Amino acid sequence: MTTDVTIIGAGLGGLTLARVLHLHGIPATVYEAEASSMARAQGGMLDIHEDSGQPALRTAGLMDEFRGLILEGRQAIRVLDPAGTVLLDKADDGTGGNPEVLRGELRQLLLDSLPAGTVRWGHKASGARALGAGRHEVTFADGTTVTTGLLVGADGAWSRVRPLLSGAAPEYIGMSYVETSLFDADIRHPAGAKAVGSGSLFALAPGKGFLAHRERAGTLHTYVMLARPRDWFADIDFTDAAAATARIAREFDGWAPELIALIADGDTAPVLRSLYALPVEHRWERQPGVTLLGDAAHLSLPNGEGANLAMYDGAELGKALTAHHEDTEAALTAYEQAMFPRGAAAAAEGVQVHEMFYGAGAPHSLITMMTGHEHTP
Repeated sequence: MTTDVTIIGAGLGGLTLARVLHLHGIPATVYEAEASSMARAQGGMLDIHEDSGQPALRTAGLMDEFRGLILEGRQAIRVLDPAGTVLLDKADDGTGGNPEVLRGELRQLLLDSLPAGTVRWGHKASGARALGAGRHEVTFADGTTVTTGLLVGADGAWSRVRPLLSGAAPEYIGMSYVETSLFDADIRHPAGAKAVGSGSLFALAPGKGFLAHRERAGTLHTYVMLARPRDWFADIDFTDAAAATARIAREFDGWAPELIALIADGDTAPVLRSLYALPVEHRWERQPGVTLLGDAAHLSLPNGEGANLAMYDGAELGKALTAHHEDTEAALTAYEQAMFPRGAAAAAEGVQVHEMFYGAGAPHSLITMMTGHEHTP
């Protein structure tokens, strides 16, 4: 097997792959568009699943370090209706299997587990082309190039590696979210802090809602969900934070003040995140010397699996390359044959979760799923 492994993207999946390869003496180089690990905020809380993210971290030899990142008590869940009525209040009793960590801290753990120089920062891939015999050339935005015997696209929704394998492109799902945070919420924003509780908040209605998480030091991280066309959001000037915040908040007129305050009183400028997905059954014909993992391979509607699956893909690809160390193509074939149905199942589940959260039955459909009992208004 070639030891010339190039990974595009230093997200959780790409870094997990690099870590597993490193454990088995296979060097890899990770190219990342961001200028450094601190170039931007890495998002909020992640629940790391016992059947995907945790096995990946175990394969990477990082479970002990991972346990040190867990924020205790954050598996608590509250479900509210638009009036602020608590419909479900589930405490974290310590028996849950999907502990919560901060994405940025988990990413830093993976970065720290790699040899110095593994990640080449400030390398934004602009394209890739096949050279024949399984080799590829990647071009970066600054005009430099690198050639490789094994190319892995771990570069997310808008992967520059994907076109080597598939003509599929992500499509807008008809919903976007606006992200904001409240700091020192227990003191400065007590009503919002009480609404969110000690873990996660879901305040939902058909086509809209608030998702919020309690992070460290009293920080509340909120995602305001709205089913609107892209053009609707394009008409909002997000460079004017106050005006944008007010416009989004107006979509929740009549909702409980403590919920509206999660966006209206935000301590950070609102950030628009539009949601896209690849076809549920996305797959490709095997092409020598290149593959994909994570969102580059199976971008789906949000269902809590994205980061977990990316890490699991990275770990499984690393295991396959180690097991088939004399035959890269056998490794990639084995990896993809297992990854395709895994990604398709998660994508199909994402469709169901989306309907449960934002369909006609919200929020009662979510409570029914969580409790196993039919819940009606």
